[in-house]
Amino acid sequence: MGKLKTAKQMERHLKGMANHYRIEILLLVAAREKITLEDIIEAIGANGKTIAEHTRRLSLAGLIDKRYRGKFVEHSLSPYGKIFVRFLESFQHI
Repeated sequence: MGKLKTAKQMERHLKGMANHYRIEILLLVAAREKITLEDIIEAIGANGKTIAEHTRRLSLAGLIDKRYRGKFVEHSLSPYGKIFVRFLESFQHI
């Protein structure tokens, strides 16, 4: 078993997903690896600046990874993001 996370470390991840847009983004990125910001905006149908800020916060929380490809940014789940998506999907069906 790995090293236990502190309460502060766990808080960072939990706060990172504590928004309905961020939850939608996490589930969308799980379904479509390497999805661009433009594709996320189109799929969710929200303001581009709003979605950009939420993806930034998910990245800072360590839940998604960003890879720059020219003028596009591809998003994928981090290892922690995959754990949180499994939690969200199981919680969704309760």
